[in-house]
Amino acid sequence: MDWTTVAAKVIGLGAPMLGNALGGPLGGLAGKVLADAFGAAAATPEAVHAAITDKAADVRLAAEAAQKAESEWMSALAEIGKAQVGEIGATMRAEAASEDALQRWWRPLYALELSLLECPAFAITVLHALWNGHDVGINGLANLSGLLMTYFGARFGVLGVYVSGRTREKQTAMTGEDAPSIVGAVIKAVARKR
Repeated sequence: MDWTTVAAKVIGLGAPMLGNALGGPLGGLAGKVLADAFGAAAATPEAVHAAITDKAADVRLAAEAAQKAESEWMSALAEIGKAQVGEIGATMRAEAASEDALQRWWRPLYALELSLLECPAFAITVLHALWNGHDVGINGLANLSGLLMTYFGARFGVLGVYVSGRTREKQTAMTGEDAPSIVGAVIKAVARKR
């Protein structure tokens, strides 16, 4: 028996997030939460399945245990997310305060590489294929258009976030106050109109 057998029962009891997690990379952690909620002897698929089967005689009791497990699972995910955000923030603060040239220059180099090398090379390739009527090249680019749009969208998205973030960092350094975000600026504008 594995966690997928248990997952179907858990989803049926009204805990879809926890049920789906059982088959994923955090399945062991989800199984532990489920085992605790159902009072299983161990956090194994067999023990949890047996505990669910025991409580299944009283559907309301089983559903309550599943809801409790789902709630605890969501809390665990929130804690994981909170820890990740904290780590990312600490990394960003360390990068901003770093005297290391690589830490200060990787984003501008990223922008230069994308703008001055990658995009012109791609444009030259497309124009060359079109100019020469190279059917295989044109068809290849057409077939890859979705992938290319996703790729360049992601690359320019990262660049856009960097540019706006760097602008805010510079404004904060000059004024000594945190620069307002776009949402903050809109809220201030609306508040002034009232």
